[in-house]
Amino acid sequence: MEQKFIDLFDRYTHGGMNRRDFLERLTLLAGSTAAATALLPALENNYAFAAMVPEDDPSIVAEAAEIAPGIKGYLVRPKAPGTYPVVFVIHENRGLNPHIKDVTRRVAKEGFIAFGGDFLTAKGGTPADEDKARDLIGTLTPQEISTFGTSALDALAKIEGGNGKVGAVGFCWGGGVVNQLAVAGDPSLKAGVAYYGMQPKAAEVPKITAPLMLHYAGLDDRINAGIKDYEAALKKDGKVFELFVYDGVNHAFNNDTNAARYNKDAADLAWGRTVGFFKKYLG
Repeated sequence: MEQKFIDLFDRYTHGGMNRRDFLERLTLLAGSTAAATALLPALENNYAFAAMVPEDDPSIVAEAAEIAPGIKGYLVRPKAPGTYPVVFVIHENRGLNPHIKDVTRRVAKEGFIAFGGDFLTAKGGTPADEDKARDLIGTLTPQEISTFGTSALDALAKIEGGNGKVGAVGFCWGGGVVNQLAVAGDPSLKAGVAYYGMQPKAAEVPKITAPLMLHYAGLDDRINAGIKDYEAALKKDGKVFELFVYDGVNHAFNNDTNAARYNKDAADLAWGRTVGFFKKYLG
C-alpha cells in the first residue's frame, strides 16, 4: 500500500480529523469512492485476526478482573501453579480491544501474570466503537492516567501468585503512558517497554529509575521527532535503556490485526527482545 494512505490513516487514528473528513480525503487520494472502499479493510483493524493465542488456550487462565477499586481490565495467568513475574499491558488509543487482550494472553504464554488494564474504566469501559474509544481517551486528564497507572502497578506488585516484580509494556498511546510511569518514579515499576510511544520531556528523565526498552518504527516521523532529545537525556543521566529503530516499517507495526501497518519480521524481533528484557529484569 502506498505510504500516503497509511499516513492519512495515522492522522485520523490519532485525532487529526473525524471519520467523515478521513473518508473524504481518502476518496480524493484514491481517486474514487470505489478505490477508497477497497483500501479500508487493509487500513482498519480486523479483530477476526485477534487470536494469536485463543482465550481457551489450555496453558492459561483468562478473566475480566478488578485488581483494585476502579482498576478493571483483563487478567491472564499461566495455568501451572507457581510464582510468576507480572506485566502490566497498556493499550493503544483504541482502548482494551480484542487485539490488546490477545497481546495480554501472549505475555502470559511467555511465563508472566499479565494484566491488560482498561484506562476507560471510569468512563464505563472501552466501547466497541473505536472512534468513540479514541475520543474518550482524549478526555482523560494526565492525573486520571497517572492515578490509574500507578494504582495498577501497586496492586500488581502484591497480586496473588506474583513475585513482587512488575514491568509495563505499552503500545502507541500506551507506550507514551509507559514513559510517563517511568518518569513518575513509582518503585513498583521494575522495567518498562514502550512501543512507538510519545517521549517525556528531557527535564523529566532524571526521575526515571526503571530500565527501559524503546521500540520505534522507521517511517513514524510523528513519534520519531522526539527520539533524539530523549535518547540524549537518557545517556546524559546514565539511565539503563535499549533503543531500537526498525527501518522501513510503520507506526503500529506490532498490530497484526492491521494489514497495512503490521510487519511480522519487525514485530517478531521486537517481541523476542521484549520478552528477554522482562525475563532479565523481572525474573
